Amino acid sequence: MPPLLRDAALTAAFDHGAGRYDRLVALNPGYHAQLRRSARRLGLADGGAGRRVLDLGCGTGASTAALAAAFPAAEIVGVDASAGMLDRARAKRWPSRVRFVHAPAEELHRTEVHGPFDAVLAAYLFRNLADPDAVLRTVHRLLAPGGRLAVHEYALGGRRVDRLAWAAVCRGVVLPLGTATGDRDLYRHLWRSVVAFDTAPAFGVRLGRAGFERVRVLPLPGWQTGITHTFVGRRAGAETDGAETHGVEAGGTRTGPVGTGRARTGGPQAGGAS
Repeated sequence: MPPLLRDAALTAAFDHGAGRYDRLVALNPGYHAQLRRSARRLGLADGGAGRRVLDLGCGTGASTAALAAAFPAAEIVGVDASAGMLDRARAKRWPSRVRFVHAPAEELHRTEVHGPFDAVLAAYLFRNLADPDAVLRTVHRLLAPGGRLAVHEYALGGRRVDRLAWAAVCRGVVLPLGTATGDRDLYRHLWRSVVAFDTAPAFGVRLGRAGFERVRVLPLPGWQTGITHTFVGRRAGAETDGAETHGVEAGGTRTGPVGTGRARTGGPQAGGAS
């Protein structure tokens, strides 16, 4: 089996698939609603007034739109390594408080992306990185004291049924669509990158090792339960507003710096609003 796509090869695959990407993800039930849920879990008060938010790995701008809806007064900077994906994002209508930067997540120090940020959202990014720990450390440095991180990611819950459900979705939907659109390599990578990535509890532990506090692993509802999670944490220091990250939504697993908790993948929270 071929290796996972990384770095330039993955960027090229996203460039190739950029023109069809929005149409394909629109077939995913709840895709945009789930991104909005993860954005809201950052918990910034007052619509994000006076706050700076980084959308790391913004792609065609779906996660940027989720942030703009959740925090209509925040300044938002979207960053992505794929010029093709960014071209699609920039072609959409945005308020003046939103801007985009072309850069790999690993090379933010070489760009005009400078902290501090009050919050960072990273959607579908970390399983695609060759060195996720290095990027987590960069994000930690870019956050203001008390700043929040939300990672929206395909990360399996750890049960055998979660792995089987993901395999069924990929064989029945993801790979056929990728083949039909000429992007089979990209969507085969999507399948395999999730299987090869951390389980949800393990990624919570990884966040703790990177220095994030009050780490929580929160499930997402619908067919993605046990497959996609929001991970929230914060940099130590003064609160950025009056709302605690761990108070945004009840019922998730708080892993803490040593991250020994297991992700909840069901229960009342799974269908509730965040």
